[in-house]
Order: sequence, then C-alpha cells, then structure tokens
Amino acid sequence: MNKNKFSEFTNQELHIEKKKLKNKKIVNALLIGFLAGIFFVGAAAAIYKKNVLGIIPMLIPIFLIYRLINNSKQDKELEQVLKEREIK
Repeated sequence: MNKNKFSEFTNQELHIEKKKLKNKKIVNALLIGFLAGIFFVGAAAAIYKKNVLGIIPMLIPIFLIYRLINNSKQDKELEQVLKEREIK
C-alpha cells in the first residue's frame, strides 16, 4: 500500500491497521531474534569444527532478516499518516 491509499482510509480503518502493525512488529522482532540465534549458533559450530563451508548455509537466515527489515520500512508510510492525523 502506498501513502495515498492510507490517506483515503477513515480514522476507524486506520486504527485497525495500527493494531495490525503493532502485532506485525512483535512477530517480526521475534522472527529476527530467532533467525539471529540460528545464525550465531551455526556460525559458532562451523568455526569450532573449522568447517568454512558450514558458514554458507548461515547466509539464509541473514537473507531472511534482511527481507523482514525491508518489509518493515514499508510500514513507515502508515505511521506517517497516523502521525499526520494525530491518531493514538
């Protein structure tokens, strides 16, 4: 969704989207923490065993973390509209 789409929403609809955004942020934070844990445990195991090729699969969690962070940047448009309308 873009900012123009959010601008057309009523205050009630924006309030519902704000609740969804809050839940989404919590889930994203948990997923990022989980994926970071997988990365660090895998990297430590690969280093401990001196297996350089074992680090390559650890790029998958890093890519997923990157995708989660980029998706959260799109939610800033909603936050901007909420701030403009002073909805709390």
